[in-house]
Amino acid sequence: MTRTFKHRHLLGIEELEAEDIFLLLDLSERFLEISERPLKKVPTLRGKTVINLFMESSTRTRGSFEIAGKRLSADVINQSSSGSSSSKGETLLDMAKNLGAMNPDVVVVRHRAAGTAHFLSRHLDASIVNAGDGMHEHPTQALLDCATIRRHKKQFEGLEVAILGDVSHSRVARSDILALTKLGARIRVAGPRTLLPIGLESLGVEVFDRIESAIEGADVVMALRLQEERQRSGLIPGNREFSRFFGVDNSRLALAKPDAIVMHPGPMNRGVEISPEVADGPRSVILEQVTYGVAVRMAILYLMAGSESTE
Repeated sequence: MTRTFKHRHLLGIEELEAEDIFLLLDLSERFLEISERPLKKVPTLRGKTVINLFMESSTRTRGSFEIAGKRLSADVINQSSSGSSSSKGETLLDMAKNLGAMNPDVVVVRHRAAGTAHFLSRHLDASIVNAGDGMHEHPTQALLDCATIRRHKKQFEGLEVAILGDVSHSRVARSDILALTKLGARIRVAGPRTLLPIGLESLGVEVFDRIESAIEGADVVMALRLQEERQRSGLIPGNREFSRFFGVDNSRLALAKPDAIVMHPGPMNRGVEISPEVADGPRSVILEQVTYGVAVRMAILYLMAGSESTE
């Protein structure tokens, strides 16, 4: 395959054009097929080194990047904050210099500070993949969300997508809004006013105070996790009140189109932003998102490592 992806790093959706996103989605379909084989490993990235630098806790993202790298036969090194020298006071710049001295091909980074991936891209020769930086962006999650949506809806143009809940603290919401609007979808956002960022309309979304209005007639319903660890106190009265007014349950989901799908980036707070009946119901594609996470991240590592063949 001729490499046409013109970016050396994947730092955010903001830097991508629609054709870049479609290239990644098309390539992920090829890697999804590999993931469904009895023997799920190909020699595509043999001899390449991928460092997963996760300075924030993660299950799905870190695990899927590790599986993606290993299925492509890359040498994968996992590094967490508890096992790194940052716990001993090492600066991010010194860490970057030391990582660079190991000559990795790709560094996948998750960090609590926005802009970390951009910072590393200026100080390392390796390709940098942003696996979530503060409340800024989570581009690979947006790409796997787009892949899942396309699997069910075939196209993006004219789709009505409702993104619901704690938007202020969600880097997923920002990346999804950027990606889906580039692809032609229309985005509706709803949540408590205290959890909606000022100026959200500037991203081209329609903002509602009630989730019923956002869900009505929607093709895609995405519930966001209530991120209590990022919030200051007093933004909402409590989880029970949040669930009562902004939780996605069957009665509210009935307002969406009959073939609407339900999504959640995980981890879920069952009974808070989404009811168990909806999360496990026939419209839920939440586990499909996880499956696509591996395929999308295989595509990203393939492009970032500069390989030329998926066979």
